[in-house]
Amino acid sequence: MTHLSDRINRLSESQTIAMARKSRELQAQAIDVISLSLGEPDFKTPDEIKQAAKKAIDADFSYYTHVSGYVELREAICTKLERDNRIKYTADQIVVTTGAKQAIANAVLSLINPGDEIIVPMPYWVSYLEIIKLAEGVPVVIPTTIENNFKVTPEQIAKAMTPKTRMFMFSSPCNPTGAVYTRAELKAIAEVIAKQPECYILSDEIYEHIIYDGNRHVPIATIEGMADRTVTINGLSKTYSVTGWRVGWAIAPPAITDRKSTRLNSSH
Repeated sequence: MTHLSDRINRLSESQTIAMARKSRELQAQAIDVISLSLGEPDFKTPDEIKQAAKKAIDADFSYYTHVSGYVELREAICTKLERDNRIKYTADQIVVTTGAKQAIANAVLSLINPGDEIIVPMPYWVSYLEIIKLAEGVPVVIPTTIENNFKVTPEQIAKAMTPKTRMFMFSSPCNPTGAVYTRAELKAIAEVIAKQPECYILSDEIYEHIIYDGNRHVPIATIEGMADRTVTINGLSKTYSVTGWRVGWAIAPPAITDRKSTRLNSSH
């Protein structure tokens, strides 16, 4: 008889994967289905990216990297951040991971102890709560409404905060609603978070470039005082349609990235 750990038994099956499986089963029955499960871009990987990958293979980029990723890649990410987001980071603040999901898991496991509370606006990406469970944290879910464009308010966050609050986890642009927080809205949220000195922000920005209706992505780390309180998550999957390549990264203060990269990204 197989005995699985309590840790794995606490986790639920990914609803995204379950929906994808169901849609494949229906398609196999010749039923016309529109699957809204996996976040797959509707365009092919650009040819220049494919060619660069082939060139890297031919150049023998096949061995262990620096534990945080190739320094050239981390410097390129810094260049992107300054160009697109007008925020300066150094390579030692970047940790490259096997997709944004691992970056989120690394951040939560690095910052959350059993019993710590994490505030999560709802709707949320389904994996957030499972990652929190893995870290033995306590999710504090705040429902949002269509009347407020599915955005959490500073008042809701303030009401949900306790001395045990250690993280506010959200995405903008939001998965799954598409809601995009404005600079003014982020500034108001930051003012609430700043009142809890031991609370970090985890900002999932993987959908940064998939925005409609004239909205503009604003990283919360660009709000005054938030750079040292924020772990920003991003990656290549959505913008460049390379979801299966698993390239993501976390950006954080050096005190976090140094410990997180060396202890959670080590080779085997």
